[in-house]
Amino acid sequence: MSKQEHWNAVYGARAEEALTWFEPTAELSLQLFDEFSVKGAKIIDVGGGASRFVDGLVARGAGPITVLDLSPEALETSKTRLGAMADTVNWVAADITEWTPSSQWDFWHDRAVFHFLTERNQRATYFRALSAGLAPGGVAIIATFAPDGPEKCSNLPVQRWSSADLAVEAETHQPGLLHLVEGRRHVHVTPKGNLQPFEVSIFKRV
Repeated sequence: MSKQEHWNAVYGARAEEALTWFEPTAELSLQLFDEFSVKGAKIIDVGGGASRFVDGLVARGAGPITVLDLSPEALETSKTRLGAMADTVNWVAADITEWTPSSQWDFWHDRAVFHFLTERNQRATYFRALSAGLAPGGVAIIATFAPDGPEKCSNLPVQRWSSADLAVEAETHQPGLLHLVEGRRHVHVTPKGNLQPFEVSIFKRV
């Protein structure tokens, strides 16, 4: 099964509200956007899928907005939920590790994609895409499972990160590209009430 088939199957098997990463509102992501973005910023949500972060952005009148995800099934969930407002968003079905940005964004948001990149070459191509896609002075939010977080998600292995280690990894692949502004711990509560520790790393492009 390909990566796209895997994620299409995950999204197709359960209702949006039953997915472990479901949030009724993307409170933390929106808080970070309000704190670190500027009016008129171009936004990309990497791995946005069925996330409701885009709903909050649209409601704020933010944008332009791009949502990228490996799974067309996930993107369709968001499009259906947004209805006519979906036409205001640029939807991209692509694998971030195989994607070449055609534009640059001021705010790069990734909630729980990077920790699935367990191979070094995947992380190299991710940071290559980020280097091409993040505008000078732009902010990148990368949220991963924390060092004490889950070891698997959706039956796939993950690599857990501290903000400090993630900064070292970024420097390894794209020297001088990113400055770590800060790291924040966040505990996500799944729909079943399980606790998932995350580390949220906030970077600025130098």
